[in-house]
Amino acid sequence: MYALFEEAGKFMAGRILSEAEASAQVELDSGKRVKVKAAQMLLKFEKPSPASLLSEAAALSQTIELELAYEFASDEEFGFADLARDYFSDGASTVQQVAALLRLHEAPHYFRRGGKGRYRKAPAEIVQQALLAIEKKKQVQAQIEAWSAELVAGVCPAPIREQLYKILFRPDKNTPEYKAVVEASKASQTAPLDLLQKAGAIASAWDFHWQRFLFDLFPKGTGFPALQAPAITDELPLAPVQAFSIDDSHTTEIDDALSLQGLGTGTVTVGIHIAAPGLALTPGSPIDQLGRQRLSTVYMPGYKITMLPDSVVQTYTLTEGRDCPAVSLYVTFSEDTLEVQSTETRLERVPILVNLRHDQLDDRITREWLEGEDQSDHTDVPVSRATLGFFWRLAQTLKARREVVRGKPESFNRPDYSFKLDRPHNDTPPTGEETVLIGTRKRGAPLDLMVAEAMILANSTWGQWLAQLGVPGIYRSQASMAPGVKVRMGTKALPHAGIGVPSYAWSTSPLRRYTDLVNQWQIIACAKHGATAALAAPFKPKDAELFSIISGFDAAYSAYNSVQSSMERYWTLRHVQQQGIDELEASLVKEMGGGAWLVRADTLPLMFSVMGAQGLMRGARVRVKLGAVDLMALDVGGTVVAHLDASVAAEGQEVDEAEEDEAMAAGPLTIAVDLNDSTQSDGA
Repeated sequence: MYALFEEAGKFMAGRILSEAEASAQVELDSGKRVKVKAAQMLLKFEKPSPASLLSEAAALSQTIELELAYEFASDEEFGFADLARDYFSDGASTVQQVAALLRLHEAPHYFRRGGKGRYRKAPAEIVQQALLAIEKKKQVQAQIEAWSAELVAGVCPAPIREQLYKILFRPDKNTPEYKAVVEASKASQTAPLDLLQKAGAIASAWDFHWQRFLFDLFPKGTGFPALQAPAITDELPLAPVQAFSIDDSHTTEIDDALSLQGLGTGTVTVGIHIAAPGLALTPGSPIDQLGRQRLSTVYMPGYKITMLPDSVVQTYTLTEGRDCPAVSLYVTFSEDTLEVQSTETRLERVPILVNLRHDQLDDRITREWLEGEDQSDHTDVPVSRATLGFFWRLAQTLKARREVVRGKPESFNRPDYSFKLDRPHNDTPPTGEETVLIGTRKRGAPLDLMVAEAMILANSTWGQWLAQLGVPGIYRSQASMAPGVKVRMGTKALPHAGIGVPSYAWSTSPLRRYTDLVNQWQIIACAKHGATAALAAPFKPKDAELFSIISGFDAAYSAYNSVQSSMERYWTLRHVQQQGIDELEASLVKEMGGGAWLVRADTLPLMFSVMGAQGLMRGARVRVKLGAVDLMALDVGGTVVAHLDASVAAEGQEVDEAEEDEAMAAGPLTIAVDLNDSTQSDGA
């Protein structure tokens, strides 16, 4: 005697070994013995064998027309044997009964399940809806297969092209477009990016990275609506100074300038003058809303996307030959000891003598020239050597004092790299085909250090002043320089251990960073209202808007930095191709496992993985034979061909935060297409 029973939604059959009132012991064809409750038992039979029964019934069940079975079935609840007798004959065999059971079980859109082996017809309108859904699934699956075939044949269907970056980076894995890419990749045994590139969906590696950037951060484009920059209506006194700015040649948003008074008198006053859009723009205004959306200018080699429209920037930028509205910090020093004697903030118009460009002057305004060792007479430099020499001495002193607080000197052992694309202008995005020139600039160059230390002085001084007056600002802080302690943003004036100052509020780039514009509004309130500034400032203590701005800025600034790193990596790899570089000297940075090491090139801004460095330590220098450059994945690998020296970094030395960010950017590009995803339509 055999029995058919249901266990965990599956139908099984076997020989009955023993039977009791509540259960039976059944031996399956596999030899396994199971106990079956009486409630699970659906049918007892003598023949055929269990294996034959299920095999024959499964085949026969597919011949049962569901529409016809639905028509024959009773309108009341019925059993599977009842349907078999109605559909086949009054003497329906065991195989026919089981076939009816299997067919009923797999058609819930026609038949609703009741008790043991019992079913009821679904309402006609539900059946109709279900049939339409099933037909739609078939059509979707057919579309997936058609699109997949086109991709394999080297043609990209328009719907996939239109959703390309969503498919690759933020996919809805239930869409037919995504599933077609997965199916085509599997069928052709081709990686998704290679598949799509061969199918013409990706015009070039550069276009791919550019369009991905726009998709992620500027889905509505990078243009601005037509807006008129409001004029500054405050009656501002004219400052008795001649100020100068120091930027590179591509800078159009000139936020800051410097001035000096009293040189040679024993008491000198340094002026740090910051462009003052905050005197005209107001929180909530249309231009403010633009800045609040973008939060920062985005930089990349050969191009930038400004936070504010150029017409607005040019209204407030510190252009040479103009008397420009500014928020000025005056710091009075003892000329001999360079000790701070007093500080004062003024709202005024500042005459801008000249906009110096450091990339045009770095080779002449050197340490030797500033300190008198080089007596060259650079008559074309419109700022006197005495003035620049004082700023150089002041910068070194301020830096040394910060380093005492910091606990160790700042390291300038790696150069800054500059990227220049050979093209007539930078007003439009690059094409990716330009020749790229990569130059080096030693960090801590005199002009750089003068500006950097002046801005740190201003940001720290204004941060403390806001706190003293009870006016909230946006601060950057770092509790300590211990490994893993990162820079945070908040509304409290806390120490910044990495810089070595008691507080640090970004305030010196209001045309380029939204946090600086917010802080400028607060500083202007302090300058106008003094002790009562907390009542007049746009943002009050514990203002939820400030926390919202911090959160948005943190996310945007991180994303923009990632974009800049990716674009710089693209152009570095392009430079490797253009120059035919096949070997590089590099230093070991981090062991990656599996025999691989992450290395940093000595002469290019490039980190990449190599093999063949087993047994060496971090800091060791090697010569590397490069593999093929993959501009799509932003990747290149290499093999160590020579050990250049045995000098290593101190064992256990920590990788700094910036280096960790570099390391994260060094790996190949990852996409969100998972070839383990099923391509069968599931009704979504």
